[in-house]
This record gives sequence, structure tokens and C-alpha cells, in this order.
Amino acid sequence: QVQLVESGGGLVQPGGPLSLSCAASGTFFSIHVLGWYRRAPGKLREMVATFNVAGSPSYADAVKGRFAIETDNAKNTISLQMNSLQPDDTDVYYCHAAGVSGSNVGYSYWGQGTQVTDSS
Repeated sequence: QVQLVESGGGLVQPGGPLSLSCAASGTFFSIHVLGWYRRAPGKLREMVATFNVAGSPSYADAVKGRFAIETDNAKNTISLQMNSLQPDDTDVYYCHAAGVSGSNVGYSYWGQGTQVTDSS
């Protein structure tokens, strides 16, 4: 069974850093998208940072230069290092994996989310 479990959220001072981690378990076949999304109250979920099928990272304009996404294949984790945090970064952050199974059926998995809150 596939699971994505986020950790690392919490209170953060404006301008401060915070690192999120997503532990992936199970078998992922032919991943097309792997990364982080976020959703503020009353808003749609938006892409923050993802890897595409070629392994190239993409970042939302709002976080370019401040956030960095990495994977650790040995530990099966996807991390999001966030720097220079701003009040607008206060959201619930979700880990996401999507692709195509061996039976050529699309899949999409989400973690339960982790809250990042500006402490000011």
C-alpha cells in the first residue's frame, strides 16, 4: 500500500527557515510528478515545487530562490527546504506523487498534510 507521510511543519518566525520531509512507502511505478503542494484556507491547492518525469525541478514563482526540493532515494524521502519564509507561506503543505501504474492506469497519491504557520 502506498503512503506519503509529511513531517516538519510548525510555527516559524518571519524570514526564518523550515524544512519539511515526506516519507514515501510502497511501490511507485513510473512517477510523472513528485513534490509539494500547498493550500491556504479558502483557496485551491497550488503547486509549490515538483520534479517532473525527467527529474527536473519546477518551482512556483512565489517561492523561486527561497525553496529547494530534494529527494533521497536511499531513504525514500522528498524534502522541501524553505528559507526566508513570509506570512503568505502560511499554508497546509502536501506531498504528492502521480504517475502511471504497470497496468497503464493513472494514480495520484497525497499525504495528509502538515501545517506551516507564521508565528508573528
